[in-house]
Amino acid sequence: MSAPETPPTAEQTLDAEGLQPQAQPQPSDPFSNGYGFTPGLPGPATPAPDALWLVFSRDSLLLQDATFALPDGPPAGTEHAQYLGMQHLGVQHLGGEQLDGRSGTADREVWTARLTADAPDGLKFSRLRGLYGRVPDWLWVLGGYAYQIVEWDRTHTYCGNCATPTVRGDTERVRRCPNCGLSVYPRLAPAVMVLLTREHEGRPQVLLCRSPQFPPGMYSANAGFVEPGETVEHAAHREMKEETNLSIRDLRYFDSQPWPFPHSLMLAYTARYAGGEIIPQPGEIEEARWFDHDALPALPDRASISRRLIESVVGPQPD
Repeated sequence: MSAPETPPTAEQTLDAEGLQPQAQPQPSDPFSNGYGFTPGLPGPATPAPDALWLVFSRDSLLLQDATFALPDGPPAGTEHAQYLGMQHLGVQHLGGEQLDGRSGTADREVWTARLTADAPDGLKFSRLRGLYGRVPDWLWVLGGYAYQIVEWDRTHTYCGNCATPTVRGDTERVRRCPNCGLSVYPRLAPAVMVLLTREHEGRPQVLLCRSPQFPPGMYSANAGFVEPGETVEHAAHREMKEETNLSIRDLRYFDSQPWPFPHSLMLAYTARYAGGEIIPQPGEIEEARWFDHDALPALPDRASISRRLIESVVGPQPD
């Protein structure tokens, strides 16, 4: 593992005149928790008749076949139901979209569960990641939260220390072992993303990278997970150095996005090129290249913060 570059100081993140910090972008992503959902515990003993149900089979969400709306209730065979919180259905939160055809502005309980059987008639399972753009943004966000909780619950049924069945906490989202006392909370893996910029022969450029797992022709900003014991800023310098051999400066925060595939929190930054020649890390980076703003390759779809990060620098791009 390459040694990280020294992170910039607070003074290095000031603007060109050295007077004010860089203005932060206004929150504009549809993935922030801004659609009226409030997570909470403890929940009611039994679900309300009009509760919203997000039922999963692995990473697929159960929806009505014809309308892509949520089912009217949990189908037979639903297991491991748990309360998530309250969803406010006011149109001011939903951008004028009404939930599964039902009107009104009342709060609704939100529950999630698993179904191991096939989808009942009139319903179907659709992979959550592929639902972006096919369901309202608020439902995609809520589905991402529910999916992470369902998967955490499923994968921690037994204690990882002594194999005793765990039990859910009553007042917080935790599974505890009654034998050894181990407590397991929903996992969150922070990942840092950096879009590197430079001027080359009078032309502005951005560094974009190809992972071996990307679709053919697609490039994105460099990203990697934060290691235990390091700050996000150290991770940004380390990941860029490890994966591309480039040094960075003027690291500046852009925005963040929960990414429930399976349990990441993306922290996006811009930075300026500080030196080095590109050497892609074998197995991690298939290719890394500088691109002019008017000659970009295929970019990630709009479900990812990487697209907004890139467009914040180069301007809007066609799909």
